[in-house]
Amino acid sequence: MTKKNAAMEIENLRKVYSTKKEETIAIKDVSLTIPEGKFVSIVGPSGCGKSTFLHIVGGFIEKSSGKVKVRGKEVQKPGPDRGMMFQESALFPWLNVFDNVAWGLDIQGMPKKEKNEIVERYLKLVRLWDFRNQLPSQLSGGMRQRISLARILAFDPEVLLMDEPFGALDAQTREEMQVELLRIWSESKKSVLFVTHDIEEAVFLSDTVVVFSGRPAVISEIIDIKFPRPRDLNLYKSPEFRDYRNQIWDLLHQEHHKPVQIVSEVVNG
Repeated sequence: MTKKNAAMEIENLRKVYSTKKEETIAIKDVSLTIPEGKFVSIVGPSGCGKSTFLHIVGGFIEKSSGKVKVRGKEVQKPGPDRGMMFQESALFPWLNVFDNVAWGLDIQGMPKKEKNEIVERYLKLVRLWDFRNQLPSQLSGGMRQRISLARILAFDPEVLLMDEPFGALDAQTREEMQVELLRIWSESKKSVLFVTHDIEEAVFLSDTVVVFSGRPAVISEIIDIKFPRPRDLNLYKSPEFRDYRNQIWDLLHQEHHKPVQIVSEVVNG
């Protein structure tokens, strides 16, 4: 992935956790470019630092060293240029669907007419405009995640950061949400950095799959997914899909038993 027309650049990102006795590298000098309008997924062994990496990129966890740039501008803290979507919907239970999506725009002091137009646009994009007066508790898990996505898109971020957003959903709803996400992504034309533990999900959704090693997390492999778009669930049945899955599975299997690396000892004295 080249830096030309990059939505986001991550340069030599490192995270070290320190205790009184030792320092442990969680993420070791990871560099990654997210091209404009592309869908990039990260997979890796459990506990390897995928979510930590995404939270650092989002500005929610402080990095030890390295740079994160959005459109060439270095960023340090959370900002509207990066929209973060979590495994749980994090909607306000006392607000209806419309007001949940409008909440951030209200905080910004956006004029009512403009705000209402934006909320309507994105609720229609996620196909939930007819549910605008419902409370989150009245909706399914998949619907709540679509509302969360609409709320993020209403800010018009440069990059969507998605941390296993379908991990809490049942298998059927998860597949339905994958198809919905691709439709919404193709219409919104956003750049996406997506973390998942599900290899098949990564292959189905992505233009590129980045494979992290075990700790310390480094990039083990970058795999371009060559399937044309639009995609549907029949793709799961193809031999080429299984080839990609097996290639990534083999890489993860090789990484699974690597030990955590200790980078220094603090001598008490």
